[in-house]
Amino acid sequence: CAGGMSETPRRGRRRGRMSAFCGGGPLPRLLLWVAASAAFGGALTLARGREAGAQYFAGYLVEQSLSVDNLCVFSLIFRFFRTPAAAQDKALAWGILGAGVMRGVCILLGAALLERFTWLLGACALVLLWSAWKLLMEGDDDDAGDLSDNWAVRLCRRVIPVTERYEGERFISAQRTASGGTRFTPLLLVVAVIEISDVVFAVDSIPAVFGVTTDPLVVYSSNMFAILSLRALYAVVNHAVASARFLQPSVAIVLLFIGVKMLLALAGVVEVPVGASLAVVAGVLSAGVAMSVLYPKKPQGDGDGETQAAKAAIA
Repeated sequence: CAGGMSETPRRGRRRGRMSAFCGGGPLPRLLLWVAASAAFGGALTLARGREAGAQYFAGYLVEQSLSVDNLCVFSLIFRFFRTPAAAQDKALAWGILGAGVMRGVCILLGAALLERFTWLLGACALVLLWSAWKLLMEGDDDDAGDLSDNWAVRLCRRVIPVTERYEGERFISAQRTASGGTRFTPLLLVVAVIEISDVVFAVDSIPAVFGVTTDPLVVYSSNMFAILSLRALYAVVNHAVASARFLQPSVAIVLLFIGVKMLLALAGVVEVPVGASLAVVAGVLSAGVAMSVLYPKKPQGDGDGETQAAKAAIA
């Protein structure tokens, strides 16, 4: 009897762990999105050929690598605004929804412009080269954790009347202005800053995928699958990102490679095959991750490395 009673809590704990895994935790959600991304790439390869599939996977890898900066910025924004953990997931959900709509508009507009004005690919290449230079030359910032003077935060605070306290997961506050107008909770301010930061990230990420292909379907799908996994990716690797010391340089090398590739193709010097581009992107990023694991960054106080990279990304 005692043995039977002792087995019950064990079974309960085992079922609890299993239900936590199957019930939508961050790790299974992340694995689900990665599987969905791979399945879409496989379907695209079957429907439109190997070249389209290779373009998709190269674009997806580029977008996922650039999303590292997104994760750092999310963490910095949540800490600065003291966003409760329970409300962070909702803020990310709305931020990702807005990012999907905004990037769709930008990609369709960009594809139409590139079709008419091929020389714009050169401008995209210069943007990537500048972004790569910034990532490689990024220096220390003693005030990296303070967003008080950040232009995006100041703009949002100027146009959104917010209260001082969160009210659960509500965007609209129960409080009113002196004239009876609507006031909003800080959670709406957080979402607004996330949206603006994604506009800044799109300046790098969209040209990077256009450097792989100008097919709007491939560009948008690779962007969206990378973005949709951000909520789960943030929950799984939020704290690990700060210690990945060689990941940011590897992203810079990828941007540099794509920028140079675009300029060489535009000048008629050489066309780098899509398969070769995919191999370079995957190889450089894999090397960055492997070196980060083998030679991790030494611990710093209060996540200095993470906040430094995050503020530089949206400054």
